[in-house]
Amino acid sequence: MTVIVRFAPSPTGKLHIGNVRTALLNWLFARRQGGKFILRLDDTDRERSTDANAEAIRTDLTWLGLTWDDTFRQSDRSDRYDEIRKQLIADGRLYPCYETEDELGRKRKRQMARGLPPLYDRAARRLSADERAKLEASGLKPHWRFLLANTAPGEPNEIVPTPVRWHDLVRGDQAIDMSSMSDPVLVRADGTFLYTFTSVVDDVDTKITHIIRGEDHVTNAAVQAQIFEALGAKVPDMAHFSLLVGREGEALSKRLGSLSVEGFRDAGLEAMAVNSLAALIGTSDAVHPVMTLQELAATFDLAKLSRSPSRFDTTELEGLNAKLLHMMPYADVADRLPGLGVTGGEALWLAVRGNLARLSDAATWQRVVAGPITPVIENAEFCAAAALLPPEPWSAETWGAWTNAVKASSGAKGRALFHPLRLALTGLENGPELKALLPLIGRTQALARLGGGG
Repeated sequence: MTVIVRFAPSPTGKLHIGNVRTALLNWLFARRQGGKFILRLDDTDRERSTDANAEAIRTDLTWLGLTWDDTFRQSDRSDRYDEIRKQLIADGRLYPCYETEDELGRKRKRQMARGLPPLYDRAARRLSADERAKLEASGLKPHWRFLLANTAPGEPNEIVPTPVRWHDLVRGDQAIDMSSMSDPVLVRADGTFLYTFTSVVDDVDTKITHIIRGEDHVTNAAVQAQIFEALGAKVPDMAHFSLLVGREGEALSKRLGSLSVEGFRDAGLEAMAVNSLAALIGTSDAVHPVMTLQELAATFDLAKLSRSPSRFDTTELEGLNAKLLHMMPYADVADRLPGLGVTGGEALWLAVRGNLARLSDAATWQRVVAGPITPVIENAEFCAAAALLPPEPWSAETWGAWTNAVKASSGAKGRALFHPLRLALTGLENGPELKALLPLIGRTQALARLGGGG
């Protein structure tokens, strides 16, 4: 069996860290199993779905490296959904209802006043053909409900406990009591289809083998399992993972642009820092920087996911980003550095990467190396150090040889020796090791800076 999974965002806004986690867990599972990853755009919300949002989703996934094997939009499949709608009507599993929202609201209030659960009473199933015709002649258009398999034989309106059971690959054995649920609306009065319905039809047609998503869909899973069965299809294996919360356990707001993929990218964060945190947070593995998606996939296992809420902290992401840069080989950034004005090549990269929080920080060290800078002459006596600079060519050993000569000449040592030299050569209090920077600065610039010039 070929494993087939899907990521199904609605193009109604930006992808946020919660979406990223869902997409990534599906992608890693598919790649680990040698399977397929499908991108499905759930754009049946006609008012809020836009082409711009759809394109932004593709851009975000591409930036993260989450390539897809196939993609489609639900808006292109209306004919197929209508075909299945007719099939379910013919099978007696989809029935028309005519109550307005106000009428349904009043029913729920009466039920609650009597101490009953506010469930739909299936009154529409007792309407005769003539009664339905009169309602439609009056201008009412029906919405369509799916008949849950929770009735006793011969008693179409009696609700009895019939749990839907499955083994969840994250949560373990699950049982949802369908007697606590109303027959769900699958088709609105205006003819548009709800997610619960279209998702199952798509999953059947694309032969989805595993549904991996957040635990907020657990209840949906029970309803959808019955729709799968009504269509004569096997219910996919399911895995419902815990949701992300903030550092203090608060709910994450999807409206925070800083938590969007676009926000991460604009902030100069690395895609693999985002991937590393999204994949490892809330697992039995320690959160650490991982260089490639292939490395993440090689150790991915749904059994490692915790059932407890996973805490997302932007500070942790920032730290992970820095650690990733500190270990990143030059080949991974060579094509990006020139666009930042960084032209020092591999030697500069290896010298400065340990001091970067963002890749763009490398431009600071390019300026330090190439100038111009404003040297800080803390001790005029150190201008004499210029006379002790050895001739080029210079190497990583030049710094040690030179500072030993300065130490012998001046008697200075420790901070009293090294700090004034750093200020004069870089104009900064801290930075990369000077044994790596000095050969990049070069003798001509070093002489000028030690002499107090620009």
